[in-house]
Amino acid sequence: MRGRGLRIKVCGFINSHKQLKGFFMYVVTGGAGFIGSNIVWALEQRAQASGQQKRIVVVDRLRDGCKWKNIAKRELYDVIHPDALFGFLHDNASNIDAIFHMGAISSTTETDGDKIVENNFRLSVDLWKWCTANHTRFIYASSAATYGGGENGFVDDVDLDALAKLQPLNPYGWSKHAFDRRIMRSLASGEAHPPQWAGLKFFNVYGPNEYHKGSMQSVVSHVFPVADRGETAKLFKSHHPDYEDGGQLRDFIHVDDCVKVMMWLLDNENVSGLFNCGTGQARPFKDLAAAVYTALGMEAKIEYVPTPEHLRDKYQYYTQADMSNLRAAGYTEDFIGLEEGVRAYVQDYLFTADPFR
Repeated sequence: MRGRGLRIKVCGFINSHKQLKGFFMYVVTGGAGFIGSNIVWALEQRAQASGQQKRIVVVDRLRDGCKWKNIAKRELYDVIHPDALFGFLHDNASNIDAIFHMGAISSTTETDGDKIVENNFRLSVDLWKWCTANHTRFIYASSAATYGGGENGFVDDVDLDALAKLQPLNPYGWSKHAFDRRIMRSLASGEAHPPQWAGLKFFNVYGPNEYHKGSMQSVVSHVFPVADRGETAKLFKSHHPDYEDGGQLRDFIHVDDCVKVMMWLLDNENVSGLFNCGTGQARPFKDLAAAVYTALGMEAKIEYVPTPEHLRDKYQYYTQADMSNLRAAGYTEDFIGLEEGVRAYVQDYLFTADPFR
């Protein structure tokens, strides 16, 4: 499989047995998590707008935190523990239209390799095989962490040799990259695949329902309470001669844009591929932090502190998604600008009594 622009397109297919059942299910793994719960919200919005019967199933571990609040407002058909997932899929195979696979160990500082393999790689492979066998569409979360330090650029190239050159900086990024490579090798070998499949390399996502993520929340979510108290936000200093303090660059994307891309894929089942999911525009961290203060009607106050030594050799100073392939596939929506996205997040969610979507 060679060529930067190569995309495998397959005809949308739902087996006739499903068509006879009268309703479809959407299964969202990690459905109570950040991106997953926003997918669930979007699916519910679509069902209400169309008047069609669409049953939404969340697969997740809620544990004892606030994660349940991410789905508290949704009308759900079922909530399944991950250990019961394949039993549920077996019992409902004829009715499942698509699986959105967002469930993963998403911490970039997780060091338990066995845990990461089991949750991020093994489960993804098993779901791919199940969707292939049951003619079910499969949309999954990859990550910009697959690009490592960015030495080889940020192009969603499916060429096997190009993929082999990428060197993720942490186990999380490696696990996502390992699955991408597994799928591309399978396709290049002519093996069977789901009727539609799409992997999305999410860049730096921010937006509502990320509050359970602790230290892995976006900078917006971290800066907001500090700014709201009128205090000074702390950002990492630069330890790279080419970047000033606060000038480290990221492609920040609002979660609503990520969800729009996935809903577009749902509407365009002839499109399959591995796609970047960013805005295509890198912005400095200091701009992101300043936007939080601006949304609160305040002047920005920022202090720069040393990056912890254990993170310095794994730190990305620049990410910017090349969005050419998604555009070439037909996606035409504009992406939300940084200042507008931060304003909406702060004013519509963080600065309210109920910040949950």
